[in-house]
Amino acid sequence: MTMGLLLMFGIPGGPELILIMFAILLLFGGKKIPELARGLGRGIREFNQAKASIKQELEEGLEEETPKTKS
Repeated sequence: MTMGLLLMFGIPGGPELILIMFAILLLFGGKKIPELARGLGRGIREFNQAKASIKQELEEGLEEETPKTKS
C-alpha cells in the first residue's frame, strides 16, 4: 500500500514544478524570494561547517586513541 502511494505521489515533474514556483512567487512576492534564498544558503553553509567540524573532531579523537608505534 505504501509503495502505491509513493508511486502515485512521486517526484513532481516539469509542469508541477512550474506551478509550485508560481505559487511561491504569489505567496511571498518578488522581493521576499531573494531573502528566503539567502537564508536557505546560510543555513546550508552553517550545516556543512558544523558537519566538517564534527568530522575533524572525530578524526582527531581517533588519532589520539590509536597507540603510536616507536620506530
